[in-house]
Amino acid sequence: MAKKVFIFDDNPDILELCTIILTDAGYDTKTSFHSNNIVNQVEEYMPDLIFMDNWLPDLGGLEATKTLKNTERLKHIPVIYFSANNDVKNLAAQAGADNYLSKPFDIDVFEKLVKEYL
Repeated sequence: MAKKVFIFDDNPDILELCTIILTDAGYDTKTSFHSNNIVNQVEEYMPDLIFMDNWLPDLGGLEATKTLKNTERLKHIPVIYFSANNDVKNLAAQAGADNYLSKPFDIDVFEKLVKEYL
């Protein structure tokens, strides 16, 4: 069974690009442009890896990641924080993310990160 990656980002171009890259690499992907009901969204799909944007409508990536990491059933799922924010490393640390990726990102670096966690 293919590994599953869930991408949270409010930019449709980023979602499409990530989906194409991951699908080509043989992964199942799901995308969401908001972090509302973050626990329900993640529980319904139970991904093996999550990419979390910083700027998301309503809850925001920081709070969404903290919520996931504080949820017993979901805290084992690696979260990679990705953002164009200059402070992405600090934001990822604050959120409790497992790693981070700066935007715009290099596709090779993106693929390497995915392989590292899957």
